[in-house]
Amino acid sequence: MKHPDDDNELFNRLEAEMAADSGGDVVDLNAARSARAESADPGADGSADSGPVGSGIESADPAAPVLVDSPTLKATGPGYLGRLAGAKRRAVVPLWLRSVSELKTASGWVVRHYAHAAGYHALRAPVYAARFALQAPTGAARFVGGTMRWVADREGEPVRLAAVRREDAAEYLKLSRQRDGRVRLRTLVAVLAMFVGLGSALAIYVLAPGWLQALSVGALVLALGSAGRKADAPVVHKAVEIPDAPKLTSDIVLRALGALGIPAINQAQGKGRDGFAFTAPITRDGPGWRAEGDLPYGVTVTDVIERRDRLASGLRRPLGCVWPEAVPDEHTGRLVLWVGDQDLKSARKPAWPLLKSGTVDLFKPVPYGTDQRGRWVEVTLMFIAGVIGAIPRMGKTFLLRLLLLIAALDPRAEIHSYDMKGTGDLDPVGEKASHRHGVGEEDETLQYALADFRALREELRRRTKVIRSLPRDICPESKVTSALASKRSLGLHPIVIGVDECQVLFEHPDYGKEFEEIATDLVKRGPATGIVLLLATQRPDAKSLPTGISANAGARWCLKVMGQTENDMVLGTSSYKRGVRATMFAWGDKGLHYFVGEGSDARIVSSTFVDAPGAEAIAARARTVREKARLLSGYALGEAPEAVTGPSYNLLADVAAVIAEKEERVWNERIAARLAELRPDVYGGWKGENVTSALKPHGIRTRDVAGTTDDGTRTTRRGITRADLLKAIAERNEKPGAA
Repeated sequence: MKHPDDDNELFNRLEAEMAADSGGDVVDLNAARSARAESADPGADGSADSGPVGSGIESADPAAPVLVDSPTLKATGPGYLGRLAGAKRRAVVPLWLRSVSELKTASGWVVRHYAHAAGYHALRAPVYAARFALQAPTGAARFVGGTMRWVADREGEPVRLAAVRREDAAEYLKLSRQRDGRVRLRTLVAVLAMFVGLGSALAIYVLAPGWLQALSVGALVLALGSAGRKADAPVVHKAVEIPDAPKLTSDIVLRALGALGIPAINQAQGKGRDGFAFTAPITRDGPGWRAEGDLPYGVTVTDVIERRDRLASGLRRPLGCVWPEAVPDEHTGRLVLWVGDQDLKSARKPAWPLLKSGTVDLFKPVPYGTDQRGRWVEVTLMFIAGVIGAIPRMGKTFLLRLLLLIAALDPRAEIHSYDMKGTGDLDPVGEKASHRHGVGEEDETLQYALADFRALREELRRRTKVIRSLPRDICPESKVTSALASKRSLGLHPIVIGVDECQVLFEHPDYGKEFEEIATDLVKRGPATGIVLLLATQRPDAKSLPTGISANAGARWCLKVMGQTENDMVLGTSSYKRGVRATMFAWGDKGLHYFVGEGSDARIVSSTFVDAPGAEAIAARARTVREKARLLSGYALGEAPEAVTGPSYNLLADVAAVIAEKEERVWNERIAARLAELRPDVYGGWKGENVTSALKPHGIRTRDVAGTTDDGTRTTRRGITRADLLKAIAERNEKPGAA
């Protein structure tokens, strides 16, 4: 803490110095530096008041200079072994070599590449032979002419002519004698080579078998044809056009970073420094280059990501090739720059392993897309609830359909698919494998979906009781496992619910509140019981995606969105500030998205594209598997929507039964308690809010109702009137088809 007399002391000292004679003295800088170093050395002063800087002990001389960074004090920290323990060890074996699936993929690419090249050239071999034969005379002429020029020492003629122009007789005579010697030697070599060649040709013609003669003539024609080829007309063309991507170098990276317009980088480069400290060599990483390093102090990776388009311009690469990323375990200034050889959306992707054959276990990871480097990214659909958000026409529905196809390939999974957009994009799954399926936003479809959601809530409650009753050795973690899901007697099979354009449900004026309540319950408690809810929307805001759902969803897929609010609604609060920005995707990046859920880090993934015919084929295969396992049910078997009637009780009749005739107004909390006593298996756990949501679709509005508590206190709480209830019952009786 600063002493109050310090200001006065400092002022008095400055005043005394100003009043003194300021005569100039010559100062020895080396001696002054030595004196300062000695004054900072604790051993230089034997006084008890002296101490090291930062020790908390004041010096006896208040005017003595104190060094901030004393050269005599060593930095404290972990020792050599401690630094070794915290060091990061680079992998000895590359990741693609440790992964069996990636090794198979890489090997398959190599085999297919060389098989294609061999077939391409084998088919064109006769054409190549004809071209070499036609070029052989030109090659022979070039060979003879080149040999004659070599024998005549034509390469030395410019030097001899230069000596003639200088009229240097001595040098010319020396060069002429040298030429004469070369010509004699080369003529002898040429004559001997000619006799040897003609003798060998005659011997092969007379003594060699036919195959050797053909091989010799072919080799001669090939050599002469190669010598006679034109530079602009190659005989053999490339079987594979490999993209010509420039190598990423430090100079290119520094140039690109300097073009971003970030002041700290520009100032550093303006002073002759790099403005970026490489922490590892630039290396190949999959189909691209990887550079890693530290940005200047105060510059974050987010600053670079915001200028990704400028970065691509500085690198002279397409936007889809440039992917700056942060390192989660490092400081916010550690940048990883990956530059691909090809644009991500145009690069050829490996075939999806489940496209032609195979089934899945939803309790295990399943590949569904690839990252920028072409490596498979996996998703585990169990124990999660998922949210998919994007603007229209970016591949949101296709991604939801892909996840439902994955679920359909597990024959145990019960699929509930709802296409609220009404275009039939989910019909391949719904018509062939779904237990419940709805299309459109008509009232009939909404009532069908509401009844299904109510049944799912009851199924959730049943499952919690089953899990609670199981012995610990069978269900040790109090959640559904793959083994438990396979036991049909328990009824704990996976249930996967997919809703496209979920805002149609949550924003409905009559059913929206109940849909939201049930969906929130399924998101919070469903994953542990084997129920998975996947919601997709093109309007990720608080109305179309209630916060109770978005905040508890464990898996998030965010394709292109337009703003920070939509980005954070899907990917989580502060994702935009951390540099996880789906706003950077271009309009052409269909299917490209940030994925959060399989691990803690957000990853950029390009989902596998499965068109409508491909989806039909996969769904048909899933149906066949289900039929063999006798697990096909519900809508896929042809059950009409009327078969789903929702609860087997009459809510309005039950409410009327628990309200006495003399009660004109009743609190909703009392109605909930009486309903729970009337039907514990149906209304158990209900509260006043549940009564409000259940009665709202029937047109019964809650209002402030005055009443007396159990201790005799008069107060006002939310409730209904008996008149409104009787009116709703009368209207329903007039319309027998009403819910």
